[in-house]
Amino acid sequence: MEKKPVIRGGEFLIKEVDFTDVFIPEEFDEEQNMIAETCSDFVETEIVPHFQALDEHEEGLMPSLLKKAGELGLLGISIPEEYAGFGQSFLTNMRANEAMGSAYSFSVAFMAHTGIGTLPLAYYGTDEQKDKYLTDLATGDKLAAYCLTEPGAGSDANAGTSKAVLTEDGKHYILNGQKMWITNGGFAEVLTVFAKIDNDRVLSAFLVEADSEGISMNPEEHKMGIKGSSTRQIFFNDVKVPVENLLGRRGTGFRIALNILHIGRIKLGATVIGSMRRAINHSVTYANERKQFGSFLSEFGAIKHKMGEQIIKMFATESAVYRASKDMEDNINYLISDGKTYGEANIDGVAEFEPECALLKVYGSEALDYIVDEMVQIFGGMGFSSEAPADRSYRDSRINRIFEGTNEINRLITVDSTLKKGLKHKIDLFEAAKEVLENIADVEMVNMQDGDYYETKHAFVKNLKKAALMLLPVIQDTFKRKLMFEEEILMNVSDMIMNIYVLESTLLRVEKLEKNGHKSDVSYYKSMLDVLTQDTAGNVYKSGFDTIGSFAEGDQKVMLCDAMGTLTRAHSVNVKEARRKIADKLIDDGVYKF
Repeated sequence: MEKKPVIRGGEFLIKEVDFTDVFIPEEFDEEQNMIAETCSDFVETEIVPHFQALDEHEEGLMPSLLKKAGELGLLGISIPEEYAGFGQSFLTNMRANEAMGSAYSFSVAFMAHTGIGTLPLAYYGTDEQKDKYLTDLATGDKLAAYCLTEPGAGSDANAGTSKAVLTEDGKHYILNGQKMWITNGGFAEVLTVFAKIDNDRVLSAFLVEADSEGISMNPEEHKMGIKGSSTRQIFFNDVKVPVENLLGRRGTGFRIALNILHIGRIKLGATVIGSMRRAINHSVTYANERKQFGSFLSEFGAIKHKMGEQIIKMFATESAVYRASKDMEDNINYLISDGKTYGEANIDGVAEFEPECALLKVYGSEALDYIVDEMVQIFGGMGFSSEAPADRSYRDSRINRIFEGTNEINRLITVDSTLKKGLKHKIDLFEAAKEVLENIADVEMVNMQDGDYYETKHAFVKNLKKAALMLLPVIQDTFKRKLMFEEEILMNVSDMIMNIYVLESTLLRVEKLEKNGHKSDVSYYKSMLDVLTQDTAGNVYKSGFDTIGSFAEGDQKVMLCDAMGTLTRAHSVNVKEARRKIADKLIDDGVYKF
């Protein structure tokens, strides 16, 4: 049997993690890097020359490029070999997603097909359904779309009104309804459609062939960004769906949708890394070429600050996403060895890390937004021109804060799923929090100027965890069932948890780089970690301080504020020189090589 994972979802808040137990990107093996390189080469040779044509919706171009990717096996990287896929691991697939992530609208179409379009079938389909459709989806012979959202049901997916009624002879469901914002809607041949059977309160899922009689579409949507992706409203008018095309059991559609969204969230975390890399490379190229006041832009401190922050945010996102991805892969492999099916193991293995999926979707999408926004600023006036690459990066980035559940929804999920794990005793959350509260008067600031570099950093992260832990039971006890209505408080606490996870992931990566000898010079990485630590200290303090001020009074308020101040207090470091050091390496290299 596979070794049981060393950590459960959300457990990082109460557990000290050793660097030997985490995966870092520098540990990808030759085969994984080769697959990623194949994806990158495909993007540069086949997609980049068509960026503008894709945005202009050149007829047939997007589906032809997707089918070309299918011919190379890129649509079936994670699909089992028996269905013409490569059967690669979860982690390998994440690495491939990163490599495909720099392709703007094509990335969206690719992810929609390989993710939400294909995975419901791969994970929940019967053998007969997979025999009929999955091989074609893995090879690109058929393309897929996912039809969940309705005009009156966005984040509240279960509010959808699409309906399926069983025919008298029991051979078909008659499907009626309307779906909107359907990516790949204009050319997909296999649709996963969610609807309620008869008067059910919850959704069911169906595999529907797009050429079925009764399906019609609105014209392509005109969007702010990702203009090249096909996005349409789809109407189902008395569409006959064979009963054998019910996906999963009746009434499990909402669960299917949620579980696929968990996977979509962590995959988006990897995808945006590819977009970050392209934006950073464009930024430094322009800064090294453009002169103002007789000097290159890259020589100015203000520009170095921007590029330093771009690098830190990408490095931190990368560290956290691949740490979580390996934990998920380990869990998937353990569940398979414990007798779970391929589909069950993938679903449950990722769902275990629901808090991490949600917080990384938020952190990654907002980090990318920062990076592309500063890219526009580095380009200056040219950044506002559609002739420069900043334009497409900026427009296309914005959707990621809405995709796979809005960032507001994902912030709420981060806290809610963590609390539920504690309440169900899946992790010892409240036991750990109780210990913090019982010793709250004795908390001490970490002196990071003395002692071992990594020991003091870990001690500080431990203090930040205490800062979040002490608030969780207090807000739970204060608001009880009404806590769900205190969204501002929940989002503040979510930001604390998110920033702590990312900082710890970055710390563990840098520590492993040095102690395992992955890098001969770790000074750049320590500079990143120093800046991130100082930024995180401020962010966690503000989120915690705002939370306390939003509900606490009297002695409780004083006690919590004092503890928050102590636990988040960090020694100041020279972040100016740290950012300049990082930026100078980027400027010298000309591309991101961290």
